[in-house]
Amino acid sequence: MNAPEIIWKRPDGSVVACTEKIKVLRENLEELRQMAQDAFEDALLMECEEHQIRAVFQEVIAGLENPYAGR
Repeated sequence: MNAPEIIWKRPDGSVVACTEKIKVLRENLEELRQMAQDAFEDALLMECEEHQIRAVFQEVIAGLENPYAGR
């Protein structure tokens, strides 16, 4: 699934324009998407309920910690 191009922004609202940074962000997002898809399919094959799988994935993302907060 190809998502529309994301315009990445800094906390101050300015746009991240560095081509290399955008490339890394794009690659990381695609790796995350593929890993999530694989885990989703595995859970479905193990007969887990789709809504629950999605809810657990959302909890995982919501629980990510910002190690740079306060800098």
